[in-house]
Amino acid sequence: MSSTTFANGPRRPQVCILGSAEPGSAAFDLAVKAGEFLARNGITVVSGCGSPATRAAAESALAAGGTVVSIIPSDDIHTVDWPCSVLIPCGMGDARNLLMALSGDACLVIGGRAGTISEVCLAWLHHRPLLPLTGCGGWSDQLEANPPDERRNSPILPWGSVEALGVQLTSLGLL
Repeated sequence: MSSTTFANGPRRPQVCILGSAEPGSAAFDLAVKAGEFLARNGITVVSGCGSPATRAAAESALAAGGTVVSIIPSDDIHTVDWPCSVLIPCGMGDARNLLMALSGDACLVIGGRAGTISEVCLAWLHHRPLLPLTGCGGWSDQLEANPPDERRNSPILPWGSVEALGVQLTSLGLL
């Protein structure tokens, strides 16, 4: 696995996976493929594993030999049912959404509910690129046309396939 040189020195890129999608949906299937793709390309996956899709993405990244950092809402360091290489029990409940938004060089957005919207807005405020999954329904389908506000704080780079995700990650210098 390679490291990328950023302004603060060499480290592996990190991508947060935000959102929600249910098993059997196209968005869920692409979340699984995205997790594996990120891992195979040496990108650390950051996930809260709070939805079936983000959990499955983390599991597929681990199965592909990748590193997964899980930031969980509880304070229980002994949590054993989270798929991760590194467990961060923040003890902050939903306030951990800020940690999620800040922990990636970019944030994949898959479907989404209210918690996802909160993470997306925080990522936007802190200038993190957003990569919304499109063509599968859900809130992420609307992000490019309806960004959090008018400021254009960060790029919104849609993807609808793993190949398109690779193109967007390359444009950001993460691949």
